[in-house]
Amino acid sequence: MRDPGSLASALIVDLLLGEPPTALHPVTAMGAWNARVRRDSPGPEPSDTLRHGTLGVLGGVALAWTAGRVLEAMAASLPRGVQSMARGAALKPTFAVRALFRAVHGVEQSLRAGDIAAARARLSRDLVSRDTRHLDEHQIAEAAIASLAENLSDSVIAPWLAARLGGLPAAYAYRFINTADAMLGYRTPELEWLGKPAARLDDLVNLVPARLTALLLVASATAGRGSMVHAATIMWRDHALTPSPNGGWPMAAMAGALECRIAKVGVYTLNDGASAPNATHIRRARQIATAAVAAGGVLLA
Repeated sequence: MRDPGSLASALIVDLLLGEPPTALHPVTAMGAWNARVRRDSPGPEPSDTLRHGTLGVLGGVALAWTAGRVLEAMAASLPRGVQSMARGAALKPTFAVRALFRAVHGVEQSLRAGDIAAARARLSRDLVSRDTRHLDEHQIAEAAIASLAENLSDSVIAPWLAARLGGLPAAYAYRFINTADAMLGYRTPELEWLGKPAARLDDLVNLVPARLTALLLVASATAGRGSMVHAATIMWRDHALTPSPNGGWPMAAMAGALECRIAKVGVYTLNDGASAPNATHIRRARQIATAAVAAGGVLLA
């Protein structure tokens, strides 16, 4: 997508209107496809399940790519003066800036009000899949900041980069892959083989966006009164400590920029030895992420 006006239009639509109605959202259709793949899984035999999962994710990618091609052709058939706006409207469902920042801000507000139960509920509903029932204030802040950093890559920079390189088809294909990983890419007895193709494909397509997002967070550290040098140091030192080959990059960069610890009990600890975060760190993380979104938009447009 070579037209910078398309990304600008998409971002304006996102900030003003937010997400499309659920019934009209392309991700709803992607979710239905992945639910069908899971429902029709052939059973316990790993080879059969792996084959089914592979065909399911590749078929979904092909359909998403085709949908993007159709939307691209429809936009190109319009008068030149409105093509950018049409492409922007079509691009919007592939990313979510407003929804992400609202979700993180909601957790922050609940923590500031001292309502731990509400903070846990908002965190669970809007940001993470882990069990939040026993998290304390600092663990809630850690989870919110980690989710903001990781989703900044998955839900913003990655689809923008895909659109920049391959237009609407690539952006829609990326969104399908990320949705498939979110729904199927878990190491449970049921999904170990069924979700492996989606998980590995998601790892592959996020190799560049995760590292680009981390660099954007490093460059934006001073927006949240952080240190670019410390952000870069912790990013480089701790990025490999998470199970994901990609998620550790933006999370470690954010931990370094905030000079706080980001941990998931029993899984990883980034910037170990630093203080535990609180609501103020979430606010600073939002400031850094806002600057990173702006820088990423300028770079990719």
